[in-house]
Amino acid sequence: MRIAKEFVWEMSHRLPYHEGNCKNIHGHSYKMELSLEGEPNENGMLIDFYHIERIVRPVIEQLDHSFIVDKQDKVMIDFLANNNFRHFVIDNFTTCENISKFLAEHFKQEFRKFPNIKKIGIKVFETVDAFAEIEAYL
Repeated sequence: MRIAKEFVWEMSHRLPYHEGNCKNIHGHSYKMELSLEGEPNENGMLIDFYHIERIVRPVIEQLDHSFIVDKQDKVMIDFLANNNFRHFVIDNFTTCENISKFLAEHFKQEFRKFPNIKKIGIKVFETVDAFAEIEAYL
């Protein structure tokens, strides 16, 4: 069985190494589809959508209207901190691929608590027609 839930948020970033316009500060309307696979429980549910919301929503609230920044981008981190701007630091460049990987790793920890869930999928849309996707076994 596979179920999925979508989440939407606004977030900005930059790719300082990029040779095109993405080196500049810009934003996207992100959409994430989180999917879970496994065996339904005795009630016929893989997991209650309420539990997915409870686990995922706090992270989405931290990302919403924030600037996501690579921990090596000291110029941006200093600027954001000195001006009291919302920001969220991750370990790698803020590509759609790395954001997907970060979210999958984070949520894997939470969904492992449900023994009937065996696999997680994260699909992050940076625009309406461009996305990165990752799947991982729990």
